[in-house]
Amino acid sequence: MRTPENGTGGKPAAAGPAGAGTALAAGADLARYREAVADLLVEVAGVAGTGRRRLTSTVVANRAGDPDLRAVWRGTPDGADGTVERLLQEIAGYLPSARSSAIDLLAMVRIFLLSRVDVLWWGDTEEFRTDLDVRRSAELVDLEPLRRAGRLRFRYLRQAESLPARAARAARRRLVPDLLPRTAGLRFPRTRPAVLAMLDRLAVQFAAISPGAAGPLWVTSLVRSRAHQDHLRQLGYTALLPSAHCTGHAADIELAWHRRHGTDTALGMLLLDRQRAGEVNVIDEGQAWHVCVSPAAVAACAPRLAPVG
Repeated sequence: MRTPENGTGGKPAAAGPAGAGTALAAGADLARYREAVADLLVEVAGVAGTGRRRLTSTVVANRAGDPDLRAVWRGTPDGADGTVERLLQEIAGYLPSARSSAIDLLAMVRIFLLSRVDVLWWGDTEEFRTDLDVRRSAELVDLEPLRRAGRLRFRYLRQAESLPARAARAARRRLVPDLLPRTAGLRFPRTRPAVLAMLDRLAVQFAAISPGAAGPLWVTSLVRSRAHQDHLRQLGYTALLPSAHCTGHAADIELAWHRRHGTDTALGMLLLDRQRAGEVNVIDEGQAWHVCVSPAAVAACAPRLAPVG
């Protein structure tokens, strides 16, 4: 059985390890957590540029006792000490890759630390283990019928699966490189109803604050299976574990395309505003920004969500 989407975002405390509900009840302050992360990154920046992993690991180990950091880490399945151990393993195994959104060691540490908010919220929710699990899940909404009916306010591309489709897309990029975002497209055009509601709401808000924008909100990634996440890691992408993509609670929103059209600042400010409101967790990953819906936002929109599709 999958964990229900309730206000805690995880299993009942009596049923397993301390989850998101336990940590939030204990008073984890996400604003203070993000400030503590920023302070840690300032220290890491002083050594990470040298490429010396040992010094970066030393900084992390020295800051591991920070109560504002541990307040969040305690609520994740790894616990506080396990989170530090996992981060040290990521540092030890980090390899620069043109495919990775973590362009250097500092970026990897930043993305890892900010992603722990996602893990706090959804780390106890069972992952979609295989692609078949994603395709068959009754918890996810199919976007294609909604798109064909004109009921989506955001846009996305599907992955080009055939050789002719890939060739046509490559030709279009050469002829009109800025017409569409430079993305492989969605492997699975499916998501949770709460994420769909969040994306539609963001698209409406973005259109309201940027009436002259060259285009709408573009979504470049949604749900992934754990098997696919593991495959991405092997290919050199920044595919951290656990991931809210693997529980269906996250999306990646294109920023680079809007940067080329001069509307990225408005979009970025909107996403950060929704983060301050407690609706999402946001991670700047360069070309796209990772956005994870919060348990509070899921609970707030649940009464309004009618069956779709």
